[in-house]
Amino acid sequence: MALAGFTCFFLLNGTQPILPQLTHEFGISPAMASLSVSAGTAAMAFLLIPLSLVSDRYGRASMMLWCLFGAAVFAFGSSLAPDYFVLLLSRICLGACIAGVPAAAMAYLGEELAPGLRSRAMGLYIAANALGGMSGRLIVALVTEYFSWRHGLATLGMVGLLAAIGFLRLIPPGLHFFPQSIQLRPLYSDLRTIYADPGLPWLFWTAFMIMGAFVGLYNFLGFRLSLEPYALGPAAIGAIFLLYALGSASSVLAGRATTRHPRHKIIVVMSACMAAGIGMTWASSLPIIVAGLALLTFGFFAIHAVASGWVGRRAGQRRGLVSALYLSSYYLGGSIIGSAAGWPWEQFHWAGVVVALLLPVILVIAMTMLRLRKLSDS
Repeated sequence: MALAGFTCFFLLNGTQPILPQLTHEFGISPAMASLSVSAGTAAMAFLLIPLSLVSDRYGRASMMLWCLFGAAVFAFGSSLAPDYFVLLLSRICLGACIAGVPAAAMAYLGEELAPGLRSRAMGLYIAANALGGMSGRLIVALVTEYFSWRHGLATLGMVGLLAAIGFLRLIPPGLHFFPQSIQLRPLYSDLRTIYADPGLPWLFWTAFMIMGAFVGLYNFLGFRLSLEPYALGPAAIGAIFLLYALGSASSVLAGRATTRHPRHKIIVVMSACMAAGIGMTWASSLPIIVAGLALLTFGFFAIHAVASGWVGRRAGQRRGLVSALYLSSYYLGGSIIGSAAGWPWEQFHWAGVVVALLLPVILVIAMTMLRLRKLSDS
């Protein structure tokens, strides 16, 4: 499951470090180039719920396997795109394939592990997500520096194919899976029950806002650092994604911390870390910018680990559907806010991006204190 999570993020955001190259290659704006990231995550978000229902009915492991193979094929195909429309279409199809993995993964872990192990296991799974996101971006950036962005995306596809083969050989069969109905009337009843829960909708909104702020900052920081006075190349910009290693560490630490501290306090403290990190990127000093990114990354993955584990704890029998709703909110935030940050970048430069992305994080802090603190022990 860690290999599956690694592969998803390895493939999904591969164009993020090469957005400046795509603007030059295809003659498009930075906001349009960012769609190569957000369109894939949007496709993923919209298909999470339908594919979670398929996994509830037909099983988890086989769907994840086919989706990993399909994602690898489209990752390789995006490197051959003759124009930006075909590239965008390839990234959308890649996101659609990848949707099948998280749609089933959280439910698979919830079914196959004892309750006391789920938060720690989710922390490890999210740590693998962070490692995959870091590795994919770094490899694309390095290959682009010495060859071209097309070679970088082709490398993603080849690694994705090897990872799918590894998943095929390693995945244990689900021993506690029981098929669920996918009739519309029970689905509607389940949705009403889920959204009547006092905590789940707020956790969905938390995921939407923190992911939006995180993706928006990383999307457009590359444009800032490619300009003077920094003038960094693809490899140097890609090296910034090594900070994702902090996300791997923080997600594991946060998963363990839930056994000792209230969840809402962890979310508030880590949201404050995110806000401070965003604010630090306003500085002109490159070391301070990198330190701010480190703080942002540490806080973001800690919140995601705590919130996703909390969602699994409150999910009840419809783990697949609840997980899909959480992750759909998570990826929609990355797509909508992540691309919308292009407007303040084009109009107000980096100051506009910082102000725009501080707002959702501040809302998370307020929301957690007002609503989620009442549910911290449940």
